[in-house]
Amino acid sequence: MIKKRIIPCLDVKDGRVVKGIQFKGLRDIGNPVDYALYYNDQGADELVFLDISRTEAGHDLVLDVIQETAAKLFIPLTVGGGISTLDDISQLLNHGADKVSLNSSALKNPQFIKEASNKFGSQCICIAIDSNYDSELEDYYCYTHGGKQRTNKRVYDWVQEVETLGAGELLITSMTHDGMKQGFDVTHLHEIEQRVNIPIIASGGGGKPSHFVDLFKQTDVSAGLAASILHDKETTVDEIKTCMSEGGIPVR
Repeated sequence: MIKKRIIPCLDVKDGRVVKGIQFKGLRDIGNPVDYALYYNDQGADELVFLDISRTEAGHDLVLDVIQETAAKLFIPLTVGGGISTLDDISQLLNHGADKVSLNSSALKNPQFIKEASNKFGSQCICIAIDSNYDSELEDYYCYTHGGKQRTNKRVYDWVQEVETLGAGELLITSMTHDGMKQGFDVTHLHEIEQRVNIPIIASGGGGKPSHFVDLFKQTDVSAGLAASILHDKETTVDEIKTCMSEGGIPVR
């Protein structure tokens, strides 16, 4: 069996790690380099670094912070937030990122996925999807601008489209579950995994180690993302992996 990954996520705004609930009420919790080193030593399999300030305000990529972070890491680093050109991707990879995460730029111009995967390889291109259920339209849609704007893309269509265009991985955030710590949206994730053949990182809802066991037993996603429960030291990567191992789930 393929070993499952645990991936801490750093949401970074103006050079500081922040965290909210359902994309709202952000609080400052620390320095990204310190957190990256902590998770590196904790046994995390990868690290995701999302520059959410760039997404809202459109300022320059925080290349200095990314370079400082990457220089001290021994695990793969995925960087996302406001990446809109091939040059952006090139700069990030040159400053130590192993993969990039694309969201609104891909929705705006799907061909960007194809251009990026052709130039840098599909293994470098992760498509992040902020997914939310619209009760009026009775379907899941992709959202942008920090979860504030609904697009006209159905999630189940979009995941298939991005795979065809060359994406190598998906990062699915279930907005209703984000920060709630009540467990992952396994039903939704299962629907997505049946439509694609690329790895899926599940985000939103992990509140305790057993939630990760449930995630991997009830879906075939390849990784679980966690933020607040790790940042606030409610649990650790090691505790999550121990619980997974005891539950019969292969871990690295």
